[in-house]
Amino acid sequence: MIASVLVANRGEIACRVFRTCREAGIRTVAVHSDADANALHARVADAAVRLPGSTPAETYLRGEAIVKAALAAGADAVHPGYGFLSENAGFARAVRDAGLVWIGPPPEAIEAMASKTRAKELLGIAPLTDVTEADLPVLVKAAAGGGGRGMRVVRDLADLDAALTAARAEATSAFGDGEVFVEPYLENGRHVEVQILADTHGTVWALGTRDCSLQRRHQKVIEEAPAPGLAPELTAELHDLAVRAARAVDYVGAGTVEFLVADGTAHFLEMNTRLQVEHPVTEAVFGIDLVALQLRVAEGHALESDPPRARGHAVEARLYAEDPAHGWAPQTGRLHRLAVPDGIRLDTGYTDGDDIGVHYDAMLAKAVAHAPTRAEAVRRLAGALERAAVHGPATNRDLLVRSLRHEEFTSGRMDTGFYDRHLADLTRPAPDPLAPLAAALSDAAVHGGRFGGWRNLPSQPQVRRYAVAGEEHEVRYHHTRTGLTAEGVRVVQAGPDRVVLETDGVQRPFDIARYGDQIHVNATRLTALPRFPDPTTQHAPGSLLAPMPGTVVRVAEGLTEGTTVQAGQPLLWLEAMKMEHRITAPTTGTLAELNAVPGQQVTVGSLLAVVQET
Repeated sequence: MIASVLVANRGEIACRVFRTCREAGIRTVAVHSDADANALHARVADAAVRLPGSTPAETYLRGEAIVKAALAAGADAVHPGYGFLSENAGFARAVRDAGLVWIGPPPEAIEAMASKTRAKELLGIAPLTDVTEADLPVLVKAAAGGGGRGMRVVRDLADLDAALTAARAEATSAFGDGEVFVEPYLENGRHVEVQILADTHGTVWALGTRDCSLQRRHQKVIEEAPAPGLAPELTAELHDLAVRAARAVDYVGAGTVEFLVADGTAHFLEMNTRLQVEHPVTEAVFGIDLVALQLRVAEGHALESDPPRARGHAVEARLYAEDPAHGWAPQTGRLHRLAVPDGIRLDTGYTDGDDIGVHYDAMLAKAVAHAPTRAEAVRRLAGALERAAVHGPATNRDLLVRSLRHEEFTSGRMDTGFYDRHLADLTRPAPDPLAPLAAALSDAAVHGGRFGGWRNLPSQPQVRRYAVAGEEHEVRYHHTRTGLTAEGVRVVQAGPDRVVLETDGVQRPFDIARYGDQIHVNATRLTALPRFPDPTTQHAPGSLLAPMPGTVVRVAEGLTEGTTVQAGQPLLWLEAMKMEHRITAPTTGTLAELNAVPGQQVTVGSLLAVVQET
């Protein structure tokens, strides 16, 4: 029997595994980097071991350090989670060689399937070698790992070399393995996968299908189970292919076989030899705990001959600290509050007051809704996200709500090109028009009507300015002897934490939370602006500012001050949260300043370069 489990991971997945271990009476051990010293997963474990350093390469990718930590803490088993070393056969062997239980598939199965190139060879699918115009578009893809890192779509043959370089660099940073390969890129297919679970006694379960077609940068955003609208014959074929793949490598434990479905035909993509981020939707539909089953399989227990029956529908949305309207730029800062309505499962590695750093993935949480039908599950999740308290940096919450309510998604007609077609509409600013007024009236209540001088009441309208979704809003209101008033609106209540406004006979409540200059009014995030802008914060036209904290990983070859550049030309690349972000010229002109050098650490708003328009 397993008595103590070390999770060789961090954040949400570590917390999720710990939860099941606690319910089973199993002691838990965390590992943490210096950047994660106060992270939730390190705080909730029964014991925690420091991995010196902050980057993944220094910490969570150091298998020998993690095995040493497990032995030092008295753990007798290791769960790899997902990402990092979860599909590293060498790490699995090191765990076993140390006398520890490996809660995952055999190293031989990982070697056969964890590398996408070897997996395709095993199934008789050869990657592209000599790419020609006739092969376009193609996808450059990391052989190890997943999560959209190390992936680039190439539509022009001239871009292939740059895509290979960027993908190798990103894969090396995220997985410690820079191997990449090229495969055909099928436009507008559906990403469908099958969850499998196998024991050491020859039983393999195919636990239904999942649809993960809504993706950004090839990383999943919204997932659901079962995949809607598949013909029964196609579903049976997917189950059969998944079980065959598992049996071909004598698989043990939880895994996922992924396909691209186009024109009713399934195309094998890869087999992930680990637990998937989206596993909760399968758990909800089948009424099981996949982590608990992983533990039982690792202890040698046999599965039932047949899996449980599926019931209802489940949908999961990944909440990220990112700005979808500006290149999905990751965001950092203090997460003041994170809460969803009752009845929604929330898997997270953060709690109120935690800081979101630059070193790791930008996912804050996964929200999951289950209901008897797909329509009910989608409606429940969209409503819960709309009402959720997400106070802190910018997130993709509004995008998730709009995506779940988009007609293409609600009708089940989505595909992997969804965001390519709809991102502009889904991210168009549409703040609540009354939110700035509610914030201003709340501010007035906070200050208690004190205006200085000898006047009890100001004779002029009070003016306040706020930034909402990148746009400036100015609001005016009056103090009268009967209270606060605003044109066209009746102020029913105005307190520091709650404002009620009435328009056209309808009253609307606004819950207010403020953190310095940042104010959250229901689901709207505002920033209070000073009455007089600070001239020292102004930048010359054509200035390129760092959109996020990160590291300058490289500068375009031959780029120096005085160089002529074209609008949209890549100038340099930043790495933040394990992803590379390209900084391009905003206009055609001359590079007047270049302040960035490889290896440089930058903060949000750092001046990287200046392009003077021709």
